Amino acid sequence: MRHATTPPKKPEKSPQWPNRYLAFQSKTIDLSHDEILYVEDLHVSFDGFAAIQGLNLYLQPGELRCVIGPNGAGKTTLMDVITGKTGPRNAKVTGTVYLGQSINLLHHTESEIAQMGIGRKFQKPTIFEALAVWENLQLARKEDKSWWAALPVGLSTELELAISECLATVGLMARALDCAGDLSHGEKQRLEIGMLLMQKPDLLLLDEPAAGMSDEETRDLAIVLNRLRGSCSMMVIEHDIGFVQSLSGAFGKVTVLAEGKVLSEGTLEKVKADPAVIESYLGR
Repeated sequence: MRHATTPPKKPEKSPQWPNRYLAFQSKTIDLSHDEILYVEDLHVSFDGFAAIQGLNLYLQPGELRCVIGPNGAGKTTLMDVITGKTGPRNAKVTGTVYLGQSINLLHHTESEIAQMGIGRKFQKPTIFEALAVWENLQLARKEDKSWWAALPVGLSTELELAISECLATVGLMARALDCAGDLSHGEKQRLEIGMLLMQKPDLLLLDEPAAGMSDEETRDLAIVLNRLRGSCSMMVIEHDIGFVQSLSGAFGKVTVLAEGKVLSEGTLEKVKADPAVIESYLGR
């Protein structure tokens, strides 16, 4: 187990994007060993079925990591464990899953983990369709929502600025006053990402965010995620290799899972040329 006092040897780092971690900082997570997520020898089974078998994964602060692999490879289960949806209370889980150097995620509930700075987006967007786009962002903000706190009618200058910045980041400034239910599928996905951003996450988990999108919507989403690069750590599960290429570029690390373990890891070009990946995933 990796503790600040006795850190074991770390895996070799991959080439970095220019200024990749420049904007990233956390006031609550111990990043003293340059890892925001540390998963080692993780095993997860449900009634005897092994969903994850000895999985190792290390995520650096500000990194955007794409995770690919065939259906049933354990990708969503991995996110379930990180966010506390799956844990020792409802599955057989062994191994190490740490946020930074001091937070053992296996010892916390789903709601507790959400408060620690981990945001998760599922495939289907979850937004308040009857409300305006900007109101969705307002409701997502972590702040005192008691009725007496809302007595001074109107938004604070700080909140107005935060909403405006978020709208610009996710490319929805022109739709700010529109009903969220009138957005396209791609716009709804970006709105939900914006809602997560309003909570200022340190780690953002995205499960197939480009699923069901048109080519144009997929390009718009890639622009948004690349715009966020370095402001928080991100793990993106995806099947669209073209979308993965737009996120990983020539230097980003891609992790390939198969049968609950890491099959290959490295740049996209490296894993695409791996015979094991071709046989298990890309060749299908």
